Amino acid sequence: MNRIQTEQDDMLPEYDFTGKTGVRGKYYRAYQQGHTVKIQQTDGTVSIQYFTLEDGAVMLEPDVQEYFPNSESVNKALRSLIELIPARPTKRTAAGKHRRSNIQLKA
Repeated sequence: MNRIQTEQDDMLPEYDFTGKTGVRGKYYRAYQQGHTVKIQQTDGTVSIQYFTLEDGAVMLEPDVQEYFPNSESVNKALRSLIELIPARPTKRTAAGKHRRSNIQLKA
């Protein structure tokens, strides 16, 4: 059974999405900036939690995630690209030009 068929089988009759148009990625940019979740407690209080991407976390767009579904596959692909780079990139100046180091090594 394919994935699409499974998802259709899980839909209950009371879920009616006819006439509704969803927008893929509608909240993508906002999610990258972080988001707040407010939880209404039974005693009437509100619990607030703030979420942001952890340092070093990268959000993959859906088309990329199809090819790289986990950290291992992303790291493997990036390591193979690193091998193609001849050297670490030079730093850019404010004007956007490459700056080379003036350090000379003594023999």
